[in-house]
Amino acid sequence: MEKLKVKLYNKIAKVGTDILSPLRYEVGEQVEDEDAIMVRSAALHELQFSENLRAIARCGAGVNNIPVERCTKAGVVVFNTPGANANAVKELAIASLILASRDVVGGIKWVESLAGQTDVAKKVEAGKSAFVGHELAGKTLGVIGLGAIGGMVANAAISLGMSVMGYDPYITAKAAWSLAPSVKQASDYAEIFATCDYISLHVPATPQTKNMICAKSLAQMKDGVRIINLSRADLVCVDDLKEGLNGGKVSAYITDFPTDETAGVKGITAIPHLGASTVESEDHCAVMAAQELDEFLSCGNIRNSVNFPSVGIPRSEKPRVCIMNENIPNMLTQITSVFSSQHINIENMANGSKGEIAYTIVETNEKPDKEMLEKLNVINGVFGVRAFG
Repeated sequence: MEKLKVKLYNKIAKVGTDILSPLRYEVGEQVEDEDAIMVRSAALHELQFSENLRAIARCGAGVNNIPVERCTKAGVVVFNTPGANANAVKELAIASLILASRDVVGGIKWVESLAGQTDVAKKVEAGKSAFVGHELAGKTLGVIGLGAIGGMVANAAISLGMSVMGYDPYITAKAAWSLAPSVKQASDYAEIFATCDYISLHVPATPQTKNMICAKSLAQMKDGVRIINLSRADLVCVDDLKEGLNGGKVSAYITDFPTDETAGVKGITAIPHLGASTVESEDHCAVMAAQELDEFLSCGNIRNSVNFPSVGIPRSEKPRVCIMNENIPNMLTQITSVFSSQHINIENMANGSKGEIAYTIVETNEKPDKEMLEKLNVINGVFGVRAFG
């Protein structure tokens, strides 16, 4: 059996790539004509796809570095690893709350400037008042986005003695159940803006969330608000933020996404994108990404895809056919008709849709032949057919 080829962009933790058995996969940075890609932060927008490419697995949650729309049109499934780096980002969020409250960084730099002088301890005691800050206990944190990371941040802040208010119009039942009972659900963004001393952003960068922190939203916030953004730079309009800092509306801005406009600005603490930069997080993301790829390439099951629905049937020895198609009426009828016309019995079937895209897995009692697969391929709206077994 010819091996499937998985090309690595960036360094991917070995504990993840080891999941891809060398008996079945060829894995490495030098692989060509790849069937799949594993990537962390490398930009793939200019990449010319291999004709064999079936899937891209992002070791992380955000997929801004991947041309998702082009992938969908090409029938390439894009996976991410939601929650795999959640604990690492949560811990950085806790550090960010402290950095927003107390000028720890400024104080450290000041002490470093005393190097080589005498009586450093006395000078520290005399000058430390310049760095007096605030405690977190008793303050109110607003968490925008209550997914895997936002929920953990909300719960951690409760443990720190803060009052917490969260808002997420797309919150899942699972996420809601995982929140501490004392986390108050806000009715909208405006309630977060008007009520909270600290605001932490945990939403993806989309056209809808771009510049969600801007002059209009800042005007609704408390004077002296402290904003934490460990999600994406695009969520904040930097020009409006700087005006807020200069006018005293914003006391501090902590971001994990430095840009030309934010580096070195007074009031902005720019962290060099360390949110998921822990050994544990990189391991978790690599393992999850490899498992997603292996399941898809081995039997067609999809989970945690950003452009295709999650659809799966437990692995078995039965032949199966996986169909990618437009989410339009009468599609399932046409698909099942092809099987019945060939006198092939459908043993099991799963179907799902995500927006304009649908995906169907059909298990059968006998292996479909080339003629049947071609009949599925020519159905109007079908753009991908793959057989297993």
